[in-house]
Amino acid sequence: MFKIPLFKIYWDEDDIKAVENVIRSGMYWSSGKLIEEFEKKIAEYLGVKYCVTFNSGGSALFALMLAYKFKPGDEIIVPSFTFIATAYAPLYVGAKPVFADIEEKTYGLDPENVNERITPKTKAIIPIHYGGMPCKIAELKEIAEDNKLILIEDAAESFGARFKGKCVGTYGDSAIFSFCHNKVFTTGEGGCVVTNNREVYKRLLLIREYGRVVRGNYFVNPQNLDYIEVGYNLRMSTILAALGIAQINKVNKVIEMRRERATYYTKKLSKIKEIVPFKPPSKDYFAVYQMYTIRVLNNLRDNLAKFLESKGIITRIYFDPVHKYSIFKKLGYGNVPLPITERISREVLTLPIYPHMSENEQKYITNAITEYLR
Repeated sequence: MFKIPLFKIYWDEDDIKAVENVIRSGMYWSSGKLIEEFEKKIAEYLGVKYCVTFNSGGSALFALMLAYKFKPGDEIIVPSFTFIATAYAPLYVGAKPVFADIEEKTYGLDPENVNERITPKTKAIIPIHYGGMPCKIAELKEIAEDNKLILIEDAAESFGARFKGKCVGTYGDSAIFSFCHNKVFTTGEGGCVVTNNREVYKRLLLIREYGRVVRGNYFVNPQNLDYIEVGYNLRMSTILAALGIAQINKVNKVIEMRRERATYYTKKLSKIKEIVPFKPPSKDYFAVYQMYTIRVLNNLRDNLAKFLESKGIITRIYFDPVHKYSIFKKLGYGNVPLPITERISREVLTLPIYPHMSENEQKYITNAITEYLR
């Protein structure tokens, strides 16, 4: 049976050599200059002052909640149409996630609905850029500034995406990216925070390394170091940073490959009346297609997914509404009115996409969709 996975990792010999060099060094597997080099490359690519790497995108979000000193009683507006880490983030520090609805073009937070959710207790907004598509980030930034709120971009899925030529992750006060294995480029696991705020940057460094002031490499530093606040071990290893450097060096190539595959899908699937393809609302939006998610109309989604599975094609639903999960029902969120989120979540189906996907694979998938819906 023809088998097409949801994603494959794009790698080459440079990735292997980068990791091998660290291993063969016999030192600095945990910390070293390669981490700083990786952070510098990310910051330069995006055009920001500071980057701090972490062992995951979720850890990066957690660290930001601490860095901004959110506390119990604070409200933070988040989408329900997201990976659960976005909604968990406020809970890590005892703050309250407030769910706002999304809009139908980018599947990001609806600025108008966000406005309606703001109260005197609101401290921040955390929008996501869904599947590599920029959300209405300029409008959300304006709302945040007008209401003196912190804007934190969850750009986990969207490294390299741009709105009006400006990279996502650079509109907010801070942003996180994920380097998990299905992302635009990957270190297997890992993530980072980017910001132009020096105070936030300095606090993130403390939070990441047990609250200690580190000068140079901790493991070869003969001096006793001072610990000035409670911190955690959220570090990325040097091995992963080396892999990240090799991966980011080819990220523009990878993005173009993804965009080519997305263009093929959009061209073929636009002809099917029951399908809403994943495409930008206008030329202002530069998407990187970490995912390619279609909407299947007329209650045909679930049966189409089963049919594709029978053909050896793996699909996934990204996302079910977070507020409908058991944990958030227990917290009293089950009946939050989010009509657009709930309708779109019943229609979305994420198709396989990866940089080196062949035209024959894509043709097999689009032919199968056409066969079923015909």
